[in-house]
Formats: sequence, C-alpha cells, structure tokens
Amino acid sequence: TPGGKRQVFFLVILLFWWEAGSEAIRYSMPEERESGSFVANLAKDLGLGVGQLATRGARIHYKGNKQLLQLDVKTGDLLLSEKLDREGLCGATDPCILHFQLLLENPVQFFQAELELTDINDHSPEFPDREMLLKIPENVQPGAVFPLKTAQDLDIGNNTVQRYAVSPNSHFHVVTHNRGDGRKFPELVLDKAVDREEQPKLSLILSALDGGAPPRSGTTAVRIEVVDINDNAPEFLQSLYEVQIPENSPLNTLVAAVSARDLDAGTNGNVAYALFQGDEVTQPFVIDELTGEIRLQRALDFEETQRYTVEITATDGGGLSGKCTVAIEVEDVNDNAPELTMSTLVSSTPENSPETVVAVFSVSDPDSGDNGRMVCSIQDDLPFLLKPTFKNFYTLVTERPLDREERAEYNITITVGDLGTPRRHTQHNLTVRVADVNDNAPAFSQPAYTLRVRENNSPALHIGTVRATDADAGANAQLTYSLLPPSDPHLPLASLVAINPDTGQLFALRALDYEALRAFDFQVRAADRGAPALSSQARVRVLVADANDHAPVVLYPPPNASAPCTELLPRAAEPGYLLAKVVAVDGDAGQNAWLSYRLLQATEPGLFGVGAHSGEVRTARPLSERDAPRQRLLLLVRDHGEPPLSASVPLHVLLVDGFSQPHLPPPEAPGRAPGAGADEPLTVALVGALACVSALLVGALLALAAGRLCRRGGAASAGLLDVGGTGTLAHGYRYEVCLAGGSGLDEFKFLKPILPSGLVQDIGQD
Repeated sequence: TPGGKRQVFFLVILLFWWEAGSEAIRYSMPEERESGSFVANLAKDLGLGVGQLATRGARIHYKGNKQLLQLDVKTGDLLLSEKLDREGLCGATDPCILHFQLLLENPVQFFQAELELTDINDHSPEFPDREMLLKIPENVQPGAVFPLKTAQDLDIGNNTVQRYAVSPNSHFHVVTHNRGDGRKFPELVLDKAVDREEQPKLSLILSALDGGAPPRSGTTAVRIEVVDINDNAPEFLQSLYEVQIPENSPLNTLVAAVSARDLDAGTNGNVAYALFQGDEVTQPFVIDELTGEIRLQRALDFEETQRYTVEITATDGGGLSGKCTVAIEVEDVNDNAPELTMSTLVSSTPENSPETVVAVFSVSDPDSGDNGRMVCSIQDDLPFLLKPTFKNFYTLVTERPLDREERAEYNITITVGDLGTPRRHTQHNLTVRVADVNDNAPAFSQPAYTLRVRENNSPALHIGTVRATDADAGANAQLTYSLLPPSDPHLPLASLVAINPDTGQLFALRALDYEALRAFDFQVRAADRGAPALSSQARVRVLVADANDHAPVVLYPPPNASAPCTELLPRAAEPGYLLAKVVAVDGDAGQNAWLSYRLLQATEPGLFGVGAHSGEVRTARPLSERDAPRQRLLLLVRDHGEPPLSASVPLHVLLVDGFSQPHLPPPEAPGRAPGAGADEPLTVALVGALACVSALLVGALLALAAGRLCRRGGAASAGLLDVGGTGTLAHGYRYEVCLAGGSGLDEFKFLKPILPSGLVQDIGQD
C-alpha cells in the first residue's frame, strides 16, 4: 500500500542517518593546556541546536567516570576540566587518543568522539646514572669504540633524544647510532692515544639532546681511568729526610715515614722498602717494607751517638728501584708535662646573654726555659674565648650570645702545652650547658594537612592529628592547639570538627554527607606556654569520602510511570536483537556508582538476555509460535559498593508480526467433519457460538492493549524499535502504536515515527 511504502522509505532514511552519525568525531590539541581551555563546539559539529543540549540532558561520559572534559550546555562548548598530561594518560603509546561519548538522556542518544593529545617537549632526557666509569689501557689504539649508556626521554617523536654530544677534549668524540626500535644510543671513539703517566684520569661530560624547539638536554659525567703498563722506576718524594728523636723514646717509636711513588699501576707500581746493610748503622732502626715507616727497635743514648744516617731503597715488582737518605738526630728530652688547676666553673649559662664568664683556672710546669713556657688553647669551632688575667691565670668566657636550640651543650677541651722539645701537653675537659628562653615559635610538621573521612561517620570520630614541635624546652615547649574562625562565614566549623587542645587530635562532631559537603578547609593554631607565648598556624583540608548510600535510579524504562513500559518485538527478530536499553544512574561516586545489570525474572527465561555492563536487553534465541504474545521481564540494576545497593524495574514486551499487525491469531472457521449426517445443524450452531465468543474475547484483549499503549505519552509511552536490523536503539526514534478493533483482522491504526524537526524538514524537501 502507499502508506506501507512511505513507512519503509522513512525507515531507510533513518537507517542511513544513524550510520552517518555513528562515525566518531575526532579533535586534536596539544597536551598541558590549562583547565578550562576550549576544545570544540559539540553542538555545532553534531548539528544540534544549543537549546537541545540542555533540554535533552546532554552530558559527557569518559571511561572510569573521570571528569577530563566538561560540556557547557548553554553554549555547546567542550572544555578541559583539568590539565591533561599525555605521558601520564598514554605513556609511550602514539597516537594518544582519548575516547569519550556525548549522551543525550531525553530521548537516549549517543555520539562517539575522540580527542587526540599531541606531544609537547615538556621532558628532558635523563641518564640512569650520574656518572659512568670506563677503564682504558694506555696502549689502546686510536679508533677504538667504547659503548655508553643511553638517556631516557618520556616525550615521543622529535621531542625525544635525537643526538649525543661530549664536552670538548683532545682524546675522544661521541657518535650517535640508531637502534632498530628508533631509539638512539652513543658510542665513545678514541681520537688520540692516552698516556697514564701523562694523564691517568680523564673526566668528560656526556650530553643527550632532544629535537624540541628549543631543545632540552640531560648530562652525565664520564670518568675514564687509564690502565698502566710497567715503564717507570720508583722515585722518593724527597732524596733526603731529616728527623729528630728524643733519647728517651720508647721502643717501636715511629722515627720517620718515607714514601716513594711509581707511576706504573698494578704489580709494576707496588713498592717494597728496605735498609742498606751496615750493622753499626741499621741496628737501632727497622723499616716496614710496605708502608716505609722507620721505627725504633733499640734504646737510644744521646751521649753515645748524636746522629744516624740511614740509606733506604724502594724496589717495584718489575725490579726497578730508587734510593733516599734519612738523617736522624738524637735530642735531649723534656720530661715534664704542664698542669692545670680549675678555680671556678659555671655549669650552665642562659642563651641570648652577652659575654659571660664560664670558668677560671691556672697552669704550671716544673721545667725551665722553653720547656717551662706554656700556651693555652681550646677548639677553634666553639663560641668561647680564653683570656689571660695575671701570671698563669686564665678566664673562659662566651664569645657571643648562645642559642640553646642550635646547641644545648658544649664539651670544651682546654689544652695546655709547653714550648719544650718535644712539646708536652695536658688536656682538661669540661661541659657547659645552655639554659633555655622562649625564643622559638611552634612549628607544624607540615604546612598543610589533608584528612579523609568516610561519609555517614559516627559522631566524635577521630579523623586525624596535627602535630607541632617547639625547639624550646620545658614550659616553653608545651603546646596548646585550637581552631581558628573559618574564612568562609557560611561554614559551620564549630558543628563540624573539634580539636583536642593537648594532643592535636581532630574529631568529626557529626555525620558528614559526601553529596552535601565534599571538602572544607580551616586553620589550626599551636601556641606554647612561654612568657610571652608564641604561636603558628597550619591549614587543614578535610575530604569527605563517598559511601554507598544511594541506590541506583532507573531512568529508562521509567519505573514509576502511570502505564507500564511496553516494547514491541517482531517475531522475525534474530538472536541478539536489541529490544531495549536500561538506563540508570547512581548518586554516589567511584566504585559505588559502577552499575551492572541482571535479568531476575522472565515469562520465557531463555528468550532474553541483558548485558551486564551495557544494560542492553537482547533476544537470546529465535522466537517461536509457542512463545506467549506478551512477555514480562523484571530487571535488576546493582552498584559495586560495599554492601551493594540495587533497584528493579519491570519491562513488558509485545510480540508482533512485522510492524502492522500484532501477533494475535484470528479465530479459525469451524471445519465440517467428514461424514456428518443428521447432527450437522447442531454442530454448525455450536461452532458458530464458539467463534462468536472467541471473537469477543480477542476484541476485548486488543481494546485493552490499545488503550494502555495510547495512554503512554511522550518519552514514557514511546517504544523504541530497531529500524535497521542491526539491533541498536540509537538516535532516539520513537513510535506511537495504537490498536483498533472492529474489523475481521485486527490491525494497527497507525505507525508514526517521531523524528527530529531537522530531519522532517529534510525529508519534506526531498
């Protein structure tokens, strides 16, 4: 019929429009753009009116419910919700494409889109180590190649490492090679032979440069050690050593230490020391062949021998040797040490005080001449001075005001030495403690604290602790914590949190609601008990974590509609045919808002199936004549919280033959039994009565079904039909289906697609 052809034409047009709209729209922009940057105007690119985005409940969906993009429904502009880092989102994957969808909720319609993040040169090359070590024999020939470690760059393409360079030098240059995977690695090439005796060690700086504009670089040090060959004899640092030794030196006293060096390495550079033979000379001394230390092995007598001359040889592992002379002079001894007597000692002194006397003492030495002249000293790194007062008396005073927090105690060593030969010394140790004053404010362990508390918490719950320390001591370090008035006058801080003034523990005073208040900030003060008291402040941010306290809400099929939602299903539908899509939302966040779908009940349990994550209701097998014309499904939507919450929604299905006649079999005419005789009129009458009753029953059922379908208005009464044979309910096509009785064959009164206004105008123009 002309009406049927017109409907088929409309269905074909809708099919082509869906296929065209299903192609993903791609956008591209550089990474690291600031939050709020403009990406594109989705309304313009999709051919939608700006007003449609708001009225149809448009929103952007990205995997994991991450809010990377935001849509301004007033203007249709797609904006960045946060700064996007290509390396953080995609790593080494190239190209970096973020897939997202535009969802129109009323009626349900999806648009696929992609955002490609292009790389910028925001990372510098980095070497795995700060320093590399190469050992090169000194006889290696120019042209030798030494591989080096490569640098890593998180960028891609031309922004990653492109070449290597080495600091200017006369021995090496660097060559950059390509690997099979496109990465570049360096090799060090010897240009000029190295000589260990001339330069045993070389230091170079290896640089890795990327191809950005401007380029970025990273460096590492290359330390080169030249391995030796034996071509040098040992040489003493001095040809003549002159030493003096007191006559009363004990046995094994170190007389002198000679040293010879051999420019070779390894065995060729190992030196052994020895004394020349000569009993009259060598008898009082012995030398360590490894260290070159000459020690006393026999007591000396100044009156017997005043001077010794000793010949020392140094021989390396290759047989080469060198020689030096040691002149040893025996001296008379200073056999009395100075003495120290403490007169006054102050055990502690207040900090920040001016010059203060700490100790008074005297010194003495029974020797005469230079052996009896004395000098007093203390360590150089102490804030104290020694001042002579009168003969052999000294005072120890502070050089400047002391700081107890910098150092609370000083261990002072007073050294008294005479001017004899050899000099003798006496040491006296004393301890000075610094008394505290309140000169330091409390300091928090961190300038800002972030605390997390799960919503619906119990009152008086401990949510965290702030800690401050005071470098002072005693009461000057005892702290009291308090809350400062919030900067936001509308924040009821006094009813939200409280703080323990002694411990800094924070408590939630009442149950928090994530959906009402997700975060709030306030200041905490810590004050000491000094006089005057000092204080400091820290910022505290409380983040309310979501709890699974909202059950899923089903948007489609509408669970509370005045009339039940009825979907039309052709009996010719193949397995996998998309009957409907359950759309639900959850007021929680994160895992608590992840939804899954399940079929709880069905008139025919094996006829339908539902996608666990998509909510799509599809046929599981071909329909048969035995399947009831009316099916009822009960669907369950459950979140992934702990414990999970769920909601259920019924779905009614009407099986139809095509789209022009519901599958309600007409009454069959009673057949004539073969061989009927005299009872034929009665049989005909009974069959006719049965046919009339059946017709009335079928008409009543059709009238009831038509009445329910016609009462469904708007989106709630629209059954979504698959018009393309692909089993996908897209672009929000709605059909209003009404049934009328009264004819021999009950048929649809009308089948009218509700099309977007723009498409209707286009079809009318065609």
